[in-house]
Amino acid sequence: MTRIAALGLALFVIAAAVAGGYFLLRPDPGQDRFAACRSGGIGGDPSLIGGPFTLVSETGRTVTEADVITGPTLLYFGYTFCPDVCPLDNARNAAAVDLLDAQGYEVTPVFISVDPDRDTPEVLAEFTGYMHPRMLGLTGSPEQVKAASRAYRTFYQVQDPEDDYYLIDHSTFTYLAFPGLGVLEVFSRGTTPEEMAERVACFVDMRD
Repeated sequence: MTRIAALGLALFVIAAAVAGGYFLLRPDPGQDRFAACRSGGIGGDPSLIGGPFTLVSETGRTVTEADVITGPTLLYFGYTFCPDVCPLDNARNAAAVDLLDAQGYEVTPVFISVDPDRDTPEVLAEFTGYMHPRMLGLTGSPEQVKAASRAYRTFYQVQDPEDDYYLIDHSTFTYLAFPGLGVLEVFSRGTTPEEMAERVACFVDMRD
């Protein structure tokens, strides 16, 4: 088996294991007050995802999850050198936030870098400023980033660390989190801005 084939098989096994566990942990809809807001596309209990983290914001300030998740928050893990997926996903998140703004819902989009070596606070500030005026970029030491990634059950791996222009394989979910409640929903790449905005608004309404 070639190295590429072996890596592909390993990633498939990991993804299957995570997905399998996620569906086994699916909550009882009768006990879920947010059941009407969920798409049903991703099974499992989102509350088992997320947790404490300590990172560095694009302003250079050290922050924790309590400083970041102060209201409805959309979190995405990626990196600024990403050629296509990250810009598209974050543009989708920003578009959903604009739709929510128009309806009177204030939601904060957050971009957490899995590339701490290249994504300095200054680089993140430029990226998030382009995406949305309210988007917050977070980075940190490799250990801090790894801890945050583990808390949210995300995956990332540098393809070729020796290449100055290395790419990073990473998961592409967006997480909806609320203060005091944690993660309430996980959005896949196929979610449109309109669908995301509608479902986030539902969670906000049900929470209140």
